[in-house]
Amino acid sequence: MRNLRLIINREYLARVRNKTFIIMTFLSPLIFVGMIILIAYLSMLNSTEQKIIGIYDESEIFVAEFKDAEQVQYLDYSKKSLAEARKEVLENEYFGLIHISELDKETGKPEVEFLGKDSPGFGTVENIEKTISDKLTRDQLIAKGIDISEIDKAKASIDVEIQNFSGEQSSKMSNYIKMFFGGAAGYLLMMFIIIYGNMVMRSVIEEKTNRIIEIIVSSVKPFQLLLGKVLGTSLAGITQFTVWIILGTVLLLGVSSFLGIDPAQAQTPASAAINGAAQPEINQLVIDIMKLPYASLLSFFVIYFLGGYFLYSAIYAAIGAAVDSETDTQQFMFPIILPLILGIYVGFFSVVENPHGTVSTIFSIIPLTSPIVMLMRIPFGVPWWEIAISISILIATNFGVLWISAKIYRVGILMYGKKPTYKELFKWLKY
Repeated sequence: MRNLRLIINREYLARVRNKTFIIMTFLSPLIFVGMIILIAYLSMLNSTEQKIIGIYDESEIFVAEFKDAEQVQYLDYSKKSLAEARKEVLENEYFGLIHISELDKETGKPEVEFLGKDSPGFGTVENIEKTISDKLTRDQLIAKGIDISEIDKAKASIDVEIQNFSGEQSSKMSNYIKMFFGGAAGYLLMMFIIIYGNMVMRSVIEEKTNRIIEIIVSSVKPFQLLLGKVLGTSLAGITQFTVWIILGTVLLLGVSSFLGIDPAQAQTPASAAINGAAQPEINQLVIDIMKLPYASLLSFFVIYFLGGYFLYSAIYAAIGAAVDSETDTQQFMFPIILPLILGIYVGFFSVVENPHGTVSTIFSIIPLTSPIVMLMRIPFGVPWWEIAISISILIATNFGVLWISAKIYRVGILMYGKKPTYKELFKWLKY
């Protein structure tokens, strides 16, 4: 145990004393917050930029249907020729020109084309199509003697209130909120596993290429060395993650205070009653965000981070011991990355659609994908026994993978000058 403690201490201090580790630990939250602010600022600039679009309507039926808005202004060029309209739009560097032809005698529809230097966005094209199709629909209904005003009066809108059997309400966007937080936790976990797993692998390769490993294994068992590296690096990762949580909380409180926002008020019934009359859906959305099981998410994030990290780090360490350089690891990396990528895809395409379905449940129990998929499922509510089964299988698999990796590690750390194959790795398990 003393040797194991020394190895853990050495690996931990080697990580936390590294200048790059220290800089990125304190700089990453600032970069992350800065990126959010920059994206919000750029989005605001993009949304406030007004586009000027010309309209050349040969039939002069649709031009009046295009109404100016905050982000778009329409100019009528229907009285001029098409060539003059194109020339004026180009000279003034307007966003584009909508060319609407005469109505086809057979179909009763015009041909519509958008002329512009750049391709218009999806929203712009959709608005053009909707404006013209709505006008055509109304004209056709009138031509058939149907009273449009009566149709407008007959239109009814229904808002579905979502609540469970205990009477607890949620917003229509509730699933998207859960998907966002669960997806962020799963993706963050995947990145942590890859980053810290690679740290373990590079550490093993460095000691092996420098021949330091030959001196170390003379006094320490290979299994203790492997376990010490995994534990030491995991503690460094937890330290970094803890600093990020603390700094993130401080930054969140600072931004909330600067903007004059009190998140606690969103949880009170009084505020719900006051704000609900004006913005019921937005208010319910905020309440749903506050109702998320943050404590469970954080707790299980740490549990699955440790479980997933130990599992994959043992594999990374075995690969590092089996090769002589980082370049030689490429042939072994795809089978490691594949389950992580699969977990992300299953999470975003299956968990969101049906968080309690067969696919989601199975992949949240399989140990190679459970750390990611289960974290994505937790915001939707998962029975405790499923989580218990998932964690138990993950822990049992960790012991099995550590035992296999230790056998490969024991032989591989003293092998030089030869690229191992999967067949040779299997043989090492028998030694």
